[in-house]
Amino acid sequence: MEGYGGYGISLGPDYELPYAAWYQEGGARAVAHLRGGGEFGEAWHKAGMLTRKQNVFDDFIACAEHLVRRGYVRSGRLAVIGGSNGGLTVGALLTQRPELAAAVLGVVGVFDALRSEVEANGEFNIPEFGSVKDPEQFEALRAYSPYHRVQPGTPYPAVLLTTGENDHRVNPFHSRKMIARLQASSTSRLPLLLRAYRSFGHGPQAVDDVTATLADQYTFLLEVLARGERESASAHRKRRRSRP
Repeated sequence: MEGYGGYGISLGPDYELPYAAWYQEGGARAVAHLRGGGEFGEAWHKAGMLTRKQNVFDDFIACAEHLVRRGYVRSGRLAVIGGSNGGLTVGALLTQRPELAAAVLGVVGVFDALRSEVEANGEFNIPEFGSVKDPEQFEALRAYSPYHRVQPGTPYPAVLLTTGENDHRVNPFHSRKMIARLQASSTSRLPLLLRAYRSFGHGPQAVDDVTATLADQYTFLLEVLARGERESASAHRKRRRSRP
């Protein structure tokens, strides 16, 4: 499931060629329309910005719950992905409802909401996120900031964060410190990985780089979801053998 929810940008359920390999492996894709985006006009956008940003994450969580409740996917097979502002969205689901997804993929994401405005591109984001200099906005930022919500002793799902070493839009420190905190806090023993691309900025540009990035992402997702399927099947067999 993919989400964004910001800047009035619409995320359409269109067919994109890079997903072909995922579909060929039996995967499916759901696109979440979240407040903060532009799918239903400017009022929809404003409902998910500044101190109302938590609405975005509530919507994303509700979409995940809907997919599981309706039987489209089991929670042990659900992966969520988001890039840039969408990385903040998946980071919020990860830290607010860590049991919902089996795999979390954050691409050049924002994870430390309190320090976002001090980086090179930070002032551009203030109209969308708010500022730590405003007391009310500071409290809202701190309440949902994924980095600050990581709790020791929590069984977090498998996570892959990717970043570009030359990213001037979202500084690599977001992904670095987020994955370090997850590694220090999680009790699940599932993979918590960082993939840093030295030549990338805010995502790959050359075709070969795009291909390499997708290979990393799909390898991670397929391995994690297949592992979950194997463990589920093993647990089912053990339950059957234990029956009188």
